[in-house]
Order: sequence, then C-alpha cells, then structure tokens
Amino acid sequence: MKRKIGLSSQILIGLVLGALVGYLFPDFGDKLKPFGDAFLRMIKMIVVPLIFSTLVMGIAGTGDFKKLGRLGGKAIIWFEFATTIALAIGLLFMNIAEPGVGVTLSASAANASNAAAASQHSVDLVDYAVHIIPTNIVDAMARQDMLQIIFFACFFGVAVAHIGGKGETIVDICQSVAEAMFKVTGYVMHFAPIGVFAMIAYTVGSYGIAMLIPLGKLILSVACATALFICVVALIASVFTGINFFHVIRALKDILFLAFSTASSEAALPGAMKRLEELGVPKTIVTFVMPTGYSFNLDGSTLYSSAGILFIAQLYGIQMPIEQQLLVMVTLMLSTKGIAGAGIIVVAATAAAFNLPTEGVAILLGIDRLLDMIRTICNVCGNCMATVVVACWEKELNKATFNEKYRAFLGGKNS
Repeated sequence: MKRKIGLSSQILIGLVLGALVGYLFPDFGDKLKPFGDAFLRMIKMIVVPLIFSTLVMGIAGTGDFKKLGRLGGKAIIWFEFATTIALAIGLLFMNIAEPGVGVTLSASAANASNAAAASQHSVDLVDYAVHIIPTNIVDAMARQDMLQIIFFACFFGVAVAHIGGKGETIVDICQSVAEAMFKVTGYVMHFAPIGVFAMIAYTVGSYGIAMLIPLGKLILSVACATALFICVVALIASVFTGINFFHVIRALKDILFLAFSTASSEAALPGAMKRLEELGVPKTIVTFVMPTGYSFNLDGSTLYSSAGILFIAQLYGIQMPIEQQLLVMVTLMLSTKGIAGAGIIVVAATAAAFNLPTEGVAILLGIDRLLDMIRTICNVCGNCMATVVVACWEKELNKATFNEKYRAFLGGKNS
C-alpha cells in the first residue's frame, strides 16, 4: 500500500514550493496573497468561539475553585519563569552576536512612517490593566481582543458553576460548541498546505530574498536564540516532570510547521489543544492553560522584543550598560503580556521610553514578517510545554501515561 503523505509533510512541501514560486515568479507570488488571507480568515473565525467555550467549560465544568486557583497560580509561575528565560537568552545572544553593529541600511519611507506611528503608542500599565475589562463582550469578540474575552469568560464560567444544576445546560452547550469547532478545524486544516503555499509565495515575492542578506545576522541571531530557548526550557521541563519534552515537540511537529509558515498562533491553537489531549493532558487543563497562555505566555514575542531593543541600540552605536538592560528586561516582562500580533508596537514604545531612536524600528519592519514566523513558533511551543508542565505539576499526567499516549500517537500516525 502506498503511504499517505502526512499533514506536516504537505505543509513543508507547500512552504518550499511557495518560496520557489515567490522567488522565481515574484509577480505571480504577490497575486497569491488572497488565498493565504482566506486561509487565515477561516482559522480566525474558529478562535473566538473555541477559546470562549473551552474556558467556560474548563472553569464551570470543573466546579472546583480551589483547583482552578492552583491551576492559575502554577500556570502564572511557569509563565513568568519561561518569560524570564526568554528575555535573558534574547539579551545574552544579542550581546554576544551584536547583529546591529556595522549595519548601514536606509529605511523606506513607508516603514519610517509606520515606525513613527508605532512609537506614539506608550505602554501605560494602568490603562493596560483597565483595558482588560470589556465594556461590551460582543465588541471584544468582534475585535478578537483575547484579554477581554478571557476576562469575561472567567467571570462567566464562575457564575455558571455557582448556579448549580441550571448551569449544566450551559456547560453542555459549550462542550458541544467546542467539539464542533474542533471538527471545523479539521475541515479547515485540509486547506493548510494551500494557505501556506500562498502566504510564503507572497512573502518572498513581495519582499524578496535580497533584502534579507544585510540583516541576515539579526535573523540568524533571533532564530538561534529561539532554538536555544526551546531546548533550555525543554530540558528544564524534562528534569522537572520526568517526561521527555523533545517527544512533546516531535508530536507537535506539524502544528509548529503551521505556526511558522502562517506566522499565526491562532492558526495553530485549535490543533495544538487537540494534540495535547491526544498525548494525555486532561481536557480541563488544556482548556484553561492554553487560552490563558495565548495572552500571558508569549515567549517568542518577549525574546524578540528584547532582541529588537538591543539591535536598535547597536545600530546607532548606543551603549546600554547591564543595569539598563535589566531595567529593559523588567519593563518587557510587564509590557509584553497580551501583545500577540503587536510586538513591533511594544518594541517601538520601549525604545522611545529608553530614549533610543525609533527610526530603527523601520528597519525591523522590513524583515518583521520573517521574524514574526520565528517568534510565533516559539509562542506556540512555549504554551504547549507550559500546559504539559502544569498537568504534571497537578499530578494529572505522569511519565508512564504520556509514553503510552505518545507511542499510540506515533502508531496511529504511521498506520
């Protein structure tokens, strides 16, 4: 019997073919953008109902508020631990590699204007905290403001749990909605190779490969720092839990390919949640930690932000002593929460706060698409590892169970 090509292989083929088409036929690649946009829109239409229903189901369905408190506390502890490692590795790598030294590039007028606009966004922690509370949940869902959706879903889930038997119907409805969304995800994923092909063809066709050469050292530095971060966290998590987290990463291979090629955490979220359940992580933990991590555990974005700040300083020959870098680190630990898709704004705002030339952000904008692909794969991988860690910390997943589920997963994949 002929072996069927798996989804991860299809996505990889789409990525390679897209890069070739974009390079050889840039005008044609540029015209493929609507196909990539259509795929991303199909993914985005799933995310809000999926996150809302799974959070409500996880909170109200558990009914054990002490357990939820423990889950939230342990998740936050791990989130902050991983974020600190990401920031430290980002700063360390940039100090060693110094990719901004010797780079002389002139930013385009469009990127310069975008940088100026981004620098106008200040990071006001008080306004940020108040903004988390939605005035209209329908409006928040329409804008896909994940922090506001999560805030409302948590309150709503607690309320549903407190009304007793009357809330069981709501929990059942949320469970049905979640299962329907996972089924829709399965349908949409059939289009993933086409969507990835179109997105990569457009990216290479529009921006070209030549513009990557002068900034190749920065791209390579961020990629290596990201790989180092994933390996370090995987090793620490493996020691802490007894589970081989490199097996976790291997099982998520196709999900991570999708995250990288689309530069969208949203595209990977539904599949990642389903895959973690297949690996033995309880649904109650997956449905609570994964959506929360979507806004509070953006390891790739925090690493990129620290790298971006130091790159701008190096670009303009500005010395940043270690104490100032530590202050940048503390600032980014707070300001990078909930910045999915807005990392460049945080970099620009932080650069302005530390009196760095925000014109340097315009150069980052030129390669932001590729850097976004790198940080997205880190965001998704970090959240998946955090979910498995919390499950083990809660003693609801052990080495024997995981290994059994992992072997079953590999067996089903190869059959």
